[in-house]
Amino acid sequence: MPHVAEWKKEEVASLKELIASHEVVGMANLLDIPAPQLQKMRRTLKDSAVLKMSRKTFMSLALNSSGKENIEALVGYMEGQPAMIFTNMNPFKLYKILESSKTAAPAKAGSIAPEDIVVPKGDTAFKPGPILGELQKIGIPAKIEKGKIVITSDKTIVAAGESIPRDVASILTRLEIFPLEVGIDLRAAYEDETVYTSDLLTIDDEQTIADIQQAFTRALNLSVNAVIFNELSVPVLLQKAATLSLNLALNAEILTSKTTDLLIAKAYAQMLSVASALEAVDENAIDDELREKLSSTLVNAEATEDNEETEEEKEEEDEEEEGDAAAGLGALFG
Repeated sequence: MPHVAEWKKEEVASLKELIASHEVVGMANLLDIPAPQLQKMRRTLKDSAVLKMSRKTFMSLALNSSGKENIEALVGYMEGQPAMIFTNMNPFKLYKILESSKTAAPAKAGSIAPEDIVVPKGDTAFKPGPILGELQKIGIPAKIEKGKIVITSDKTIVAAGESIPRDVASILTRLEIFPLEVGIDLRAAYEDETVYTSDLLTIDDEQTIADIQQAFTRALNLSVNAVIFNELSVPVLLQKAATLSLNLALNAEILTSKTTDLLIAKAYAQMLSVASALEAVDENAIDDELREKLSSTLVNAEATEDNEETEEEKEEEDEEEEGDAAAGLGALFG
């Protein structure tokens, strides 16, 4: 049986201890991350997570022998330069922190464009020279204008998913267009026997909040319409029941502390309506007191209409005054 170096056993044991002492274990790819940026990201995670780089064989051994159900599935996400992240924070929060810490990076020959790389229309810092031919050679529409090189229209130079050619990468860097991102790429995270891949961890916060709000509204509507009693539906159901019972009492002309005033007001309005109809047929059909009430009602109605018209006229006058003032200023400074 071949001898296994003690340091190798200690490395696997260290990884297993980290797995056992943390609720969440992530598998990340650190490929192409410059050392200074990696150190900065370590400091960002210092108080909330442990980033551990090791050999693939050691990580595989630790995962397969950790005793945690289904955690060995992380072995399938070892890509590029793999590293393990150990934390007790929610895997979605971990993913969000890692994504927000990524920084723009210059294009590299052979790298895959994460999205369409567009060279925008506009001036460049280049003076006329060989660079004009280099731009045109890779398909960027450029010309000399007023002593400098100008890109005449937007140009998609590399489509999403395509490899970036060497000459294109060089030009993009000189144009200060940095289409790549450098950062810890979390490929998958394990929590409570479940492995969440990066596509599942990608969440649009605003859309998620909107979806939750919509679900809440629909659930409340359902519980109210189905008369399901809970903490939120009961106040709405009581309010709805009170409104329906008041309407029923009014329509059935049942006198209560809530309906009496409303029913008297309704009866009074109906009485005036009948009196007005009688007066139209025979002006002597009603007495002076009733005629005075009708007149008072008519005056109040006309006053209300006059007030509304006065407000409308005032608004129109204000608009005319503003127009006259603007015209006066134009004449003064024109």
